[in-house]
Amino acid sequence: MRILIHAPEAQRWQAALMRELHPSLPEADIVTTQDVGEGPADLLVVWKPTASLLACQDVSLKAIFNAGAGVDALLSLPDLPDVPIVRLRDAGMGMLMADYAIYGLLHFYRDMDHYQRQQIDQHWQEQPLADRSDWRVGILGLGTLGQICARRISAQGFEVQGWSRSPKHLEGIDTHHGDEGLTTLLSTSRVIVSLLPDTTETRWLLNAQRLAQLPEGAVVINAGRGTILDPDALLALVENGHLRGALLDVFPEEPLPVQHPLWQNPRVIVTPHVAAPTDVNAGARQFAADILALTRGEPIETVDLSTGY
Repeated sequence: MRILIHAPEAQRWQAALMRELHPSLPEADIVTTQDVGEGPADLLVVWKPTASLLACQDVSLKAIFNAGAGVDALLSLPDLPDVPIVRLRDAGMGMLMADYAIYGLLHFYRDMDHYQRQQIDQHWQEQPLADRSDWRVGILGLGTLGQICARRISAQGFEVQGWSRSPKHLEGIDTHHGDEGLTTLLSTSRVIVSLLPDTTETRWLLNAQRLAQLPEGAVVINAGRGTILDPDALLALVENGHLRGALLDVFPEEPLPVQHPLWQNPRVIVTPHVAAPTDVNAGARQFAADILALTRGEPIETVDLSTGY
């Protein structure tokens, strides 16, 4: 069995997969495109692969493992081989994503945005501390990462509600779905955290009309995909005072163009797509378990091409 890796930190993926797989699958030939070039394989481990790598695959290919949670870049490639696609479901990213969301929430809840502006003016003024019950948090996207974020934010004492495309149940969390559910969540959330994938149904979901449904003084945190949110609509609502501010990690174009006014707005925090970096060791453990299950003929969780996740 040849496992061919084409991803950032390919050597780390190679070493980690060898460590996880060789005790049970010593015959596995785990190589990188940097070492052997592009060619046919039984399994591909990739992140944003080239079209030529996919084009040179043959009937030997059994599955593609996407070295990240988002598969939009992979699914957009032409002539994608008709094989199962496996994505990282958590692999340590859930905890990091929750850290990012909690940081953004606490930044605004504890008035750090006000204190930053006061520091510039050398103004010493304590802000009254709000009650957490007034800071309901809405999570958009209740996949693996969204559920982890919802539970951890709830554990901080905040009321949490969530929205997903189809109905989901999450103990202790109010859940909504569909257009009506989205309107309900937006209109009753002081903070929204978008962790949605990039699909035809979610693209530009947070447009000017929907962002305006948020209560006055609401905060937007986007750590899912940049194509979910219209950045110009968000900026207009920040500038006119309807939105208090935003923490943005992802953008329709990355890097965010240097001339974009989001860089300069003091009420917006821009980070360079760092909310939940992939943990190679944890990712290799998930992939190794999936690969061993495949060799035993057992079912594994794969991407539904109709939904894009």
